[in-house]
Amino acid sequence: MAATLNRQFKNICVLSGFTYGKHKEFVDAAIDLGRSIVERKLHLVYGVGNRGLSKLVSEAAFIRGSQVLGIIPRALKPLGSLYDSSTGEELVVSGMQEIITEMLNHADAFIFLPGDLATLEAFITLASWAHLHIYQKLIGLLNVNNFYDGFIAFLNHAIKNYFIPSSAKKIFICAHTANELLDMLQAYKLEPDPLTFVLERPNNDGNSSSSKKYKLDLTLRL
Repeated sequence: MAATLNRQFKNICVLSGFTYGKHKEFVDAAIDLGRSIVERKLHLVYGVGNRGLSKLVSEAAFIRGSQVLGIIPRALKPLGSLYDSSTGEELVVSGMQEIITEMLNHADAFIFLPGDLATLEAFITLASWAHLHIYQKLIGLLNVNNFYDGFIAFLNHAIKNYFIPSSAKKIFICAHTANELLDMLQAYKLEPDPLTFVLERPNNDGNSSSSKKYKLDLTLRL
C-alpha cells in the first residue's frame, strides 16, 4: 500500500493508544471512523495492537471491505498483552522510529484519536516534521468529548508567548466527528507557508538558487 501523490488521498493512517478511554463516546467514535473510511473508499494504516481504539477502527474498516495495513515493531511483537496479529496485512519494522517512517511512506494523511503519551509523541513528531517541511501531509485531530481542547489551549498559549509561530496552527485540522474531519481533510489544500522552515542543500556547484529539499535522518543512535 503506497502513498498517493495527489491531494485526493486514498490511504489514511489512524493513531491512538492501547486503551478504550473512560467514556463510551471514545469507542463509538473509533467504530464510526472505521465505517466512514470504508464509505469513502479509503484504505487504513494503523499501529498494530489487539486492544484500544485503533484496533476498533481497523476491525470496523476491515470487515466492511477496506484494505488495512498494520505496522508493528519487531521487538514488541511477542508481547501478546498489547500486540497481536493485525487485521489485514502486517508490516514488521525494526523499531519505533521506523514506524513513523513507514506510516509516512504508506499514508496520505493522518488522524489522531484520543490516546496516550505515545500517541501525543507521534503527533508532536509529525507536526514538527511538517513544520520543517520534511514532508507535506495532512494531520487531523478527532476531538471526541473535547479531548484535545487542553492541547489546543497549550498551543495558543505558546503562540501568544512567541515560542511557536501562529502559522503552526495550519499544520493540523480539528473536528468533533469522523465525517466532519474527513470532509475537512479532503477539502483542504496545502499552501506554502513563508514563516515555516524549508530545509535545503545546495547542488554540487554550490548554487543555492537551484538547491533541492532533502530528508533528515532523525534516528537517535546511542
